[in-house]
Amino acid sequence: MKTIFSKISVFLFISSLVFHQAFGQEAIFSNQDITSPEIHDDKSVTFRFFAPTADSVKVTGDFLPTIKKETQWGMVDAPTHADLTKDKNGLWSFTSDPLMPELYNYSFIVDGVSNTDPNNPFLIRDVASVTNIFIVGGKQADLYKVNDVPHGTVSRIWYNSPGLKMDRRLTVYTPPNYESNKTTTYPVLYLLHGAGGDEEAWIELGRTSQIMDNLIAQGKAKPMIVVMPNANIIQDAAPGQGNKGYYKPQFMVPGSMNGTYEETFMDIISFVESNYRVKKQKEFRAIAGLSMGGFHSLHISRYFPNTFDYIGLFSAAIMPRDGSESKVYSNFEESLNTQKTNGYKLYWIAIGKTDFLYDANMEFIKLLDSIEMPYEYMESEGGHIWRNWRIYLSQFVPRLF
Repeated sequence: MKTIFSKISVFLFISSLVFHQAFGQEAIFSNQDITSPEIHDDKSVTFRFFAPTADSVKVTGDFLPTIKKETQWGMVDAPTHADLTKDKNGLWSFTSDPLMPELYNYSFIVDGVSNTDPNNPFLIRDVASVTNIFIVGGKQADLYKVNDVPHGTVSRIWYNSPGLKMDRRLTVYTPPNYESNKTTTYPVLYLLHGAGGDEEAWIELGRTSQIMDNLIAQGKAKPMIVVMPNANIIQDAAPGQGNKGYYKPQFMVPGSMNGTYEETFMDIISFVESNYRVKKQKEFRAIAGLSMGGFHSLHISRYFPNTFDYIGLFSAAIMPRDGSESKVYSNFEESLNTQKTNGYKLYWIAIGKTDFLYDANMEFIKLLDSIEMPYEYMESEGGHIWRNWRIYLSQFVPRLF
């Protein structure tokens, strides 16, 4: 009897092992032996999608020309699409023209339904949209690659916000050798996301850690800490990372532009300066952000006018928002004058020529001129896109500290 039970136990153990090995191999056997995207020597790119029964397959992405599209926020640049050609085996393909060096995103449209590329596991989420990415190397795009240089550390860390009455999540980049240089202190850049983003946006879509690693290695930027908070005040963390679990991200989260975030921003600074080896003087603090984050950077820097020596507004959403009665938004021109009087080292404004916020930024610049407030201005091609914001970050960071 004992021998029978022993044989049964061995059989069950082996069966379990085989089952788990087979289950673990499932992802391998389900993959197709297809290369997509394939980047050629001339920097053209071939996209492939296996769909024998499909009637049409298209590819869309920011590597293609754009068209103007009317939205509730005005005219924006929208990508076009290209048709793939089907071979006798049901494999669809399209080869682009040679592309400029850049990080690109794309997706497929199969019989009218949007699809990611099953042969490319590299994806990014922008608000609620998920697309594949690839990099055509060279020039500016080499800053977005993981190169053979010393690397910093990216942490997701929780802090307590007394002002918002909750624990919240930050993404923090610390430079190479931060852990080993136990006595070294560092300046800090507070880097803010746009509407629909969260504490994941800059590190994933903006390639912040790669840009910082490469600029520091090239001697173009000083080693610094980069703090990327979540500006959505009703969230403790990005969707899927906090106590609300998995849910569809929204473009505009209620309360994010009513002044509360600005009022409570010192909770973040206090946490960082209590838990990281940082220089705590004004000349070692910078704040910058894109779109809604530019709006926040503008108002945080003037609401706390003796806190930051470097301010960066990237395609800033300079427009009236909810919370117009908030004390943060009152005495606008007067507080800018106070900020000017207190002094700072750099007030940097950048925007694309076709950005739907271009006119609003021009009006703001006129106001700065009228009160003789010093600033620097950069104008780029293109619109309200991550391609511009990555460039702005890589040009702003070398000016700091």
